[in-house]
Amino acid sequence: MTTETFQSQLTSVATDTESLLTRLLGDAAVSGELARPKRLAEAMRYATLNGGKRFRPFLVAASSALFDVPRERALMVGAALECVHCYSLVHDDLPAMDDDDLRRGLPTAHKKFDEATAILAGDGLLTFAFDILARPQAHPDPAVRIELVLALARNSGLGGMVGGQMLDLAAEGRFDNGKRQSLDEQGVATLQAMKTGALLRFGCVAGGILAQASADQRAALDRYGDIVGKAFQIADDLLDVEGDSATLGKAAGKDAEAGKATLVAVLGIDKAKARLKSLVSEAEAALKPFGAKAAVLAEAARFVAERKA
Repeated sequence: MTTETFQSQLTSVATDTESLLTRLLGDAAVSGELARPKRLAEAMRYATLNGGKRFRPFLVAASSALFDVPRERALMVGAALECVHCYSLVHDDLPAMDDDDLRRGLPTAHKKFDEATAILAGDGLLTFAFDILARPQAHPDPAVRIELVLALARNSGLGGMVGGQMLDLAAEGRFDNGKRQSLDEQGVATLQAMKTGALLRFGCVAGGILAQASADQRAALDRYGDIVGKAFQIADDLLDVEGDSATLGKAAGKDAEAGKATLVAVLGIDKAKARLKSLVSEAEAALKPFGAKAAVLAEAARFVAERKA
């Protein structure tokens, strides 16, 4: 698969996800809702319809395509995943967390609105993700919808993304009178697998859940998702060291300034780049059970490793 074909598919999913989220996050209340406060709805839309590559929804669409899952179902699950991702960005940007003023080149939600609205927008997006997954449009079989809800909850919460964020804060020395927790390579890998990798992995296994795929097929997607999550974080850490704020659309160099635990800090830049290259090969190997149908996912792994923003 050519880079141009991959980019075309990535853009197509991003466009369709944007359209779906615009419709889902409209001002009009739906059945079971009493009303949608205008300012809150605006903040939720600002946080989700503010650009971005929509890589997580893309992973849902691409993994679903391996099994010819209807695209509409994959887009619904991808939209739910994107709501969780965007909620996490809103909360990460808050003064109590990473204290960022820019996201994707624009003011962060708490700067555009205010802290209270940003917190509620994040709360709303997290809850809305499960609203989306519970709808029949995600899958006609309630058992499949329950499995999706459980998988996203596990990857988003205590033992996934939120837990990873807590480990990250502890490593920075936010607790215990500012004492930083020194992490070895395995400790950093666990932190990053939870904080960043968990949602990416869900994006990959979601296709298998939607398709009610075999245990072996799901295991292969899980393995691929785990590898892509590792590669994504190493690439992100390298960008923080070597990138610039204008290209990234956010402040660069903040990880080192905050003393964040990263594999780049543990391994050094050269070894981190070598690890990243190795992970791409591992991702391609994990996809072998799917043959040529997985070409787009193989290209996605290369995209993650080579991205510049």
